[in-house]
Amino acid sequence: MSTEHCLVLCTCPDAKTAEMLALAVVAERLATCANIIPGLTSIYPWEGKIETAKEHLLLMKTETASFNALEASIREKHPYELPEIIAVPILHGSTAYLDWISKWLHPET
Repeated sequence: MSTEHCLVLCTCPDAKTAEMLALAVVAERLATCANIIPGLTSIYPWEGKIETAKEHLLLMKTETASFNALEASIREKHPYELPEIIAVPILHGSTAYLDWISKWLHPET
């Protein structure tokens, strides 16, 4: 398939939120695979202070064409006022794996 794919990163406050988001975006066919990485420490400025938070990182594989819908779904369900939602292009990957991503997102093709 000649579709562009991307990896979407999203930090979550806890495992429950990360799992809820992962299950939702895969069930909605906005991402094909979501990985949850626990044990993240994030340091960032917020409302005039430097904050430190323990978080979980959610990694989602999708197509770039699905990003806007994926972002909207995450924003609707995420507890943060300003959730991190960043897409990184997948420049190279196993053709079979990338095809698998697209087949889940577009079961009718």
